[in-house]
Amino acid sequence: MNSWIFLFLAAILSGFALIEVPLAGTFLASLAPFTTVVGVLTVLVFSLVLIYKGVKYLFNK
Repeated sequence: MNSWIFLFLAAILSGFALIEVPLAGTFLASLAPFTTVVGVLTVLVFSLVLIYKGVKYLFNK
């Protein structure tokens, strides 16, 4: 198995962590919309990469 897949999965998990990070009541509260957008983009991009690699693997065999 390709070891890059685990890196992509870790990136997806870190995207979910950015979406759910509680910033209310801290000095970083103004960054909450930015972290949510970055988290959503991270999850989407790396999920699409995993789907692409999976489909590519299926059709190459």
